[in-house]
Amino acid sequence: MKVHEYQAREIFARYGIPVLQGEVCATPEEARKIAEKLQKSVVIKAQVQVGGRGKAGGIKLAKNPEEAEKLAKEILGMEIKGITVEKIMVTEAIDIKEELYVGMVIDRAGKKIALMTSEAGGIEIEEVARKTPDKIHKVGVDPLVGLKNYQIQRLVAPLFKEKELKQEAGSIIRKLYQAFVENDCSLAEINPLVVTVEGKLLACDTKVNIDDNALFRKELAELRDPGAEDPLELEARQSDLSYVGLDGSVACIVNGAGLAMTTMDIIKLYGGEPANFLDVGGSSSPEKVVNAMRIILTNKNVRAILINIFGGITRCDDIAAGIIEAMNKMEVPYPIVVRLTGTNKEKAREMLANTDLNFADSFAEGVKKVVKLAE
Repeated sequence: MKVHEYQAREIFARYGIPVLQGEVCATPEEARKIAEKLQKSVVIKAQVQVGGRGKAGGIKLAKNPEEAEKLAKEILGMEIKGITVEKIMVTEAIDIKEELYVGMVIDRAGKKIALMTSEAGGIEIEEVARKTPDKIHKVGVDPLVGLKNYQIQRLVAPLFKEKELKQEAGSIIRKLYQAFVENDCSLAEINPLVVTVEGKLLACDTKVNIDDNALFRKELAELRDPGAEDPLELEARQSDLSYVGLDGSVACIVNGAGLAMTTMDIIKLYGGEPANFLDVGGSSSPEKVVNAMRIILTNKNVRAILINIFGGITRCDDIAAGIIEAMNKMEVPYPIVVRLTGTNKEKAREMLANTDLNFADSFAEGVKKVVKLAE
C-alpha cells in the first residue's frame, strides 16, 4: 500500500527525522493561512501517489500568502497521470546546498533489508542505478540482527567529509530503519535528503510503501486513501482478487501469484505483451471468475484473453462454471484461450465443450495461441 507524501512525512517526524515545516490542506484558503503561519516562501506540492508531479505542474514555489492561494487554486483539481489532485502540502521553501538519497527496501532474494545512500539525490534511484551505479552505496541488514554502527558508517562515509554531518546522517538512517521495521514497510525513502546552506540535513521529499499483509493493524489501514488508487485495483481487492493493470494486449486470468508471474513471462517470451497481472487465488469460486472477467474487459488495450489454471485446491470445474456464467452475463468481444489442468479438469472440459473457447493442452500451446490471436 502506498501512502501520500504528507503521511510519510508525519511517520518520519514521529521518529525524530528532521522534516520540512508545513501542513496538508484541501482548499486555496487553507494554503494561504499555512503560508501566513510559516512567514516565508513556500512550496505547494500536489498529493498524488504517482511520479512526475513537477513536470506536470504539480509542484510550485510561492513567494507570499497571496501567491500560495493562487497557485493552490491552480493545482487543486488538476489531473496528474489520470489522478485528480484533492489535497496539497504547503511546506517552507529552503535554500539547498546539496541533494542526497537515503532509502531502504526488502531484498527478498537476500532475505535482508537493503539500505542505500547516494550522493545523486533528487532523481529516481532507478535512473542512478542505470547510469551511475558507482554512486549507490548499499548494505544488507539481517532483521534478526539489526542495523549495526559499522553499516551506518559504510553508508555515510562516501557522502560527507564533515564529522557532524556524518553523525547527523547516521542518526537519520537509524531512525528511518526503525520507522521501516515498526511500520511493516516494504519501502521507505528520502529523496532528496538535503543539506541546507546553513549546513543542516532535512528530509525534503518522503515516500513510504506499507506491506498489505500489515493492514490488519488499524493505525496502518487508516492511512489508505481509496480515492488515490487505481479504481480497477481497488475493485479487484474488494472482490478478493490480486490485479495490476499493464499496457499489453493479452489479458490473463490465472490462479496463484507464481503461475501468474510465469504466465506474463512466457507471453513476453513468445512475442506478446501482458495486459495485466490477475490472480484469482488458491480457492476460486465461479463468482471470482466473473469478477475477474468484468475487470479485464474494461481495459481497452485487450485483444485476447488467456485463462491459465493449474488446479490443486482450485477446482477446474469451478473455473469452468465461472467462465460460463461470465459469458452469459456479459459480452466478451475477444477470443479466449483456456488451459485447464489438475483437479476435475475432465469435468471442466465437458462443461465447456459447446462453447466457442479455444482450448490448449499445455502451457506453451495456450500462450502461443493467445499471442497469435491478439496480433
